[in-house]
Order: sequence, then C-alpha cells, then structure tokens
Amino acid sequence: MFNRRKFIKLSAAGASFAALAKSAVAKTLPITAEAGTRPVVISTWNFGVQANQGAWGVLKNGGRALDAVEAGVRITESDLTNHTVGPGGYPDRDGHVSLDACIMDDLGNCGSVAGMEFIDHPISVARLVMEKTPHVMLVGEGATQFAVQQGFKAHKLLTAESEKEWKKWLKTAKYSPVMNIENKNGMPGSEYNHDTIGMLALDAKGNLSGACTTSGMAWKMRGRVGDSPIIGAGLYVDNEVGGATSTGVGEEVIRNVGSFLVVELMRQGYTPEAACKEAVERIIKKKPEIAKQIQVGFLALNKKGEYGAYALQKGFTFAVCNNQKQDLTIPGKSAY
Repeated sequence: MFNRRKFIKLSAAGASFAALAKSAVAKTLPITAEAGTRPVVISTWNFGVQANQGAWGVLKNGGRALDAVEAGVRITESDLTNHTVGPGGYPDRDGHVSLDACIMDDLGNCGSVAGMEFIDHPISVARLVMEKTPHVMLVGEGATQFAVQQGFKAHKLLTAESEKEWKKWLKTAKYSPVMNIENKNGMPGSEYNHDTIGMLALDAKGNLSGACTTSGMAWKMRGRVGDSPIIGAGLYVDNEVGGATSTGVGEEVIRNVGSFLVVELMRQGYTPEAACKEAVERIIKKKPEIAKQIQVGFLALNKKGEYGAYALQKGFTFAVCNNQKQDLTIPGKSAY
C-alpha cells in the first residue's frame, strides 16, 4: 500500500544524498578560475603573450576562433628576432630557411604547408590550402608556387643575423638540440636551436580552432620536417572534445601522434593536464634514454575552457588570455 509520508521522507533523503554526492565529486574535480570561461586563447612559451594579444583582438569582438589563431601566430611569424618561428628562423645546414605550419577549425577542416621557402606567413598559406584546395598538405616548391598564385610575395628569407649565425655554426657543424632555448637570454648562437608556437582558442560561441607554426630545428638536414605541420602530431582539434598542440623535438611527437592522443584521452575523461602528462609518459616509456635528453611539451584546451600542459623537462611555459587575464604565463609541470 502506498505510504505518502514515507515516500516524501525517502525522497528528501535521496535528494540530500544526491546533493552531498555532487558536492563531494565537485571537490575532487580539477577546477581552475578560468574553467568555463570563454572566449579564451592559450599558446606555447612566453612569446605566446604577444601572440595571444593578436588573437584576443578577434575573440573579444565575438570573432571566430579560426580567425583568432591565424591572427595570433602571424605576430610571432613576423618577429624577425625570433629564431625558431617565421622568416627570422635559423636555416638548415645548407643555409636554406624553410617554414612549416598547420591550422584546423571547429568543423574538422585542416590545412598545412611543410618545407616551404621564400614566403613570410606559412600559417596563412596553410589556411588557404584548407579553404581553396582539395588537399590537406602542400610541401616544398609546390607550397611556394601555390602561395605565389594566391598573391604572396616570394623573397629570400635568410636574414643577415641568421646568416651570420649559420656561418658561425659551419665552423664546427655540431648538431645538438638544446632544451628550452626560447627561454634563454643572451646573444643567439649555436645553442639556439628550435621551437614552435602552438595556439588553441575557444570563441564566444563555444567553437575551437588551433594553429601551429615553426621554422623547424636550426641546422637540420635539408628536407627535414617535424611535427608542427602534421595534423594529429603537432596539432589536433575536435570541436566535441577539445584541442591540443605540441612543442619541442618533433620526431618524438610524430612517433606517438601526440596531439591526437591528447584529444582522445580528453574524450575518455582525462583533464587537459592529465592527458598531456599521459602523452609525455608514452614518450618516456618508448624511448627512456632519449626522453632524458630532449624537450617535448603538450598544451591542451577542452570544450569547457579548461586548459593544462605537461612536458618532459622543466622550463616549458605557456600563455593564457581571457576576460580576466591578458598576459598570464604559467610554468608547465614536467616529468623530469
């Protein structure tokens, strides 16, 4: 027989238990002050602060994440004092400056260029590959030809400063990547070797996009391509889940399809930082001795606006920009 008074008591008790359970779960979830905040843009390394400002100019006015990430990383590409991204990048061992970039939007569209010479802004060429061709990637002379056809001006990229450092390097021709070179101070030299800007943005409509661009490793073999222009390695975005990008020695990122791995881990319920950590640990597990000598870092942003990073070595930093913070830099946690 139905007992209304007993039912009300049981319902009240159940509601109380549910509230307590929800409270307990909330305390265990990794919550940041920025969780759920949008728009937001994050990018790798300290030079990401200036790049984020370029992206924020788009996002704060309700612009699309895709436009934001392109505008943001173009700032880093334009900085001729940056020897790891854009025309200011150091050349390969034969004296050629070649650039790599990729971009991916909320609809799963993507474009990429690799080993492209003579063109200033590889990220914008990558976007045009995405929007105006049936392909995902163009490389080398074909990428340069396409860029010129689209109105880009071709010119020599090797700057006087980069050429001077290249000739200095030729005296020993020693190839030895050094970790976290983008945070070192002092005069550039052979110790300055590589790095990348990767950027992820979540716009006011809740859509994600990402971009990644680099001049690759200094003094690399001619034709070498790292992870930065490879969708799934240097960058991956899934608008249902989140996005990830990488930085460091690209060969190890490629071997683990790193950024795709991070996004898939977030799909399984990992937080951005935990997903990045697991991707780093995969590298360590496969090549423990190499992992101790190089730097690789991952940066991730999920659909909620939560972000996180993790690297092999100490020294990796990333920049965050949203309505609350315009110039925040955060040290990423590391395995070693």
